[in-house]
Amino acid sequence: MADREYADVTDVVADWEKFLKRQYNKKERVELAKEFPHKRSLYIDYRNLEAFGRRGLALADQLVEKPEKVMADVKDALVRLGIIGEKDRRRVHIRFTNLTRKTKIRDIRSNQINTFVAVEGILRKTTEVRPRITAAVFKCLECGTITPPYPQSYGKYQEPFRVCAQCQKKTPLELVPEHSTFVDAQKLRIQESPEGLRGGEQPQTIDIDVTDDLTGSSAPGDRVVINGILRSFQRVNGGTKSTLFDIYVECNAIEVAEKEFEEVNISEEDEAEIHELSQDDKIYSKIARSIAPTIYGNTDVKEAVALQLFGGIPKEMPDGSHLRGDIHMLLVGDPGIAKSQLLRYIVQLSPRGIYTSGKSSTSAGLTATAVKDEFGDGRWTLEAGALVLADMGMAAVDELDKMDKEDRSALHEAMEQQTVSIAKAGITATLKSRCALLGAANPKMGRFDEYAPIAEQINMPPSLLSRFDLIFIMTDKPDSARDMAIAEHILKSHSVGELIEKKKRMPVEGVDDAYIEQQLKPVTPDIDPLLFRKYIAYAKRTCFPTIVPEAKEALRDYYLKLRDLADTNKPVPVTARQLEALVRLGEASARIRLSQTVDIEDAKRVIKIVDTCLRQVAYDAESGTFDIDKWTTGISKQQRDIVRTVKEAIRDLGGEDGSAHLEQVVEEMLKQGFTKEKIEAAVKMLRNQGEVIETRPGVVRLLERDF
Repeated sequence: MADREYADVTDVVADWEKFLKRQYNKKERVELAKEFPHKRSLYIDYRNLEAFGRRGLALADQLVEKPEKVMADVKDALVRLGIIGEKDRRRVHIRFTNLTRKTKIRDIRSNQINTFVAVEGILRKTTEVRPRITAAVFKCLECGTITPPYPQSYGKYQEPFRVCAQCQKKTPLELVPEHSTFVDAQKLRIQESPEGLRGGEQPQTIDIDVTDDLTGSSAPGDRVVINGILRSFQRVNGGTKSTLFDIYVECNAIEVAEKEFEEVNISEEDEAEIHELSQDDKIYSKIARSIAPTIYGNTDVKEAVALQLFGGIPKEMPDGSHLRGDIHMLLVGDPGIAKSQLLRYIVQLSPRGIYTSGKSSTSAGLTATAVKDEFGDGRWTLEAGALVLADMGMAAVDELDKMDKEDRSALHEAMEQQTVSIAKAGITATLKSRCALLGAANPKMGRFDEYAPIAEQINMPPSLLSRFDLIFIMTDKPDSARDMAIAEHILKSHSVGELIEKKKRMPVEGVDDAYIEQQLKPVTPDIDPLLFRKYIAYAKRTCFPTIVPEAKEALRDYYLKLRDLADTNKPVPVTARQLEALVRLGEASARIRLSQTVDIEDAKRVIKIVDTCLRQVAYDAESGTFDIDKWTTGISKQQRDIVRTVKEAIRDLGGEDGSAHLEQVVEEMLKQGFTKEKIEAAVKMLRNQGEVIETRPGVVRLLERDF
């Protein structure tokens, strides 16, 4: 019986020898033989095992059921082939990648303990890399005898009985670090990907134990597949052992998923349907109607959001610089205009979407943070925030104006450079946050005042406002025809909702599925949300349009036309940032119809959208021109000119101590053609900013600062 078992074992090792001799393993084999001990891992592709015929399938099944035995067999085969020596087998790792069967974190069960599993998710936390003892050697303090190595398992530190085997005395045994064996260790925590969750489900997590050459190879926010052995250990509550056990994965290999949207499975039928849709002449209006159909109107906003979902093309330049392809958009509007509802709908449509609200978000929750907690056994842990988790997707931040000033400053780098840098507690790291940001904000005074500058009404710094490609002002103005249509739309939605709920509980006469479907038509999206997600993923995966000369000229001419509105006395209307936004929007427009070129109609479409935005945000009614300064700094050029002139007048009219009578200042400026209201507003602004002080009633003085 023992002979037969031994024969089976040798047969298995021989199978592994045959497999390793195959051509597709040659590169890995040669590298291990040449570069050992610098390279200590042999990677085996699971798909190659399945392609190795009947024996390969048997080996693949054995790997899943008895992973430790399989790894020992592969090491035996490597020794037989002369790639490694017998004494090196403990230091070599056999790593398996590309497992065809993946397990969801929430589907892990007790029957999988000690089997080989592949788990997919987002890397949420990582600890620092630190040495862990694997074999401890002790010394007797009485007679100096060195003990044989004590193997150490995950978690608890094992000490020998405090009786020396040599002198038989009860004595403390001291650890001898120079004779003990250590290995680099790191703990990771991965969380389920948000796109795989049904609405309202809490994403589950699992801890990963990473050792040796795998440590430090991934960062928070990475989408990873962890291959490894599922292990369990007993919970201990206050010194009492529990019947409940915790699980973790002993990591065998980490695959960082670089491909975007691969998790959205698209079948051949889906692909055919997507191509058919892209040929539709009304694809743009269909897509706009498929975004939040329960919200009436706002067509221009929905069109812009559609472009944001598809996004432009990120570009890596030869000099190492990065040009973002993601489109950032801000919705500023009166309360009750369904901004939040639109944001929540968009997050569900985006193949990767994270929703967060401004008041409940800190800078750490948005970007990343270093914390000291139990997870890292008191070590510093790097934890990813919402913008890092939304990498390659969409981040919707509601109530952006309610955020604390310090927290909002974290958005600057994440929006333009699309990275999140952290330097805290000795951890210096840069994480990726390649996501499109859709923000929503309310005006300061509750309602929007179309005569006041935008930056005065939104509690946001100009530097952040300038990073948004599009800013939409959503005002709630009474309009009898539109109000009637909205009222009809809302009442119809509610009445159909009531019928559906009633029909669930009791039969209703004359109400069947066909009737409900007919009544639901106004609030049913033209494109099914599931197909829409696949459409976006397919476009992002396969469509990389280039801009044609005619479209290039149209965008350039529009940009130059706006720049030409500026002369020495007029404000500068548009900056280069707006031209980049035009290009990104043009690429997104081409992607919607799966075109490989950005054509003239794309250019015209995006010029119309940007023009609408500029008219809302940056149009200066007094000068009759666009003033981008109203958008990016909150103070128009004309206002800055008045402020400068007021300061000059105070300086000129001031006596020895620099004080000037306010009446004289106003009189002097009236001669230059400024209105009294504007002059008084400028003086008030300077007083508020602490640049002018009123020494006594009617007398002002400049507070000159030394910088």
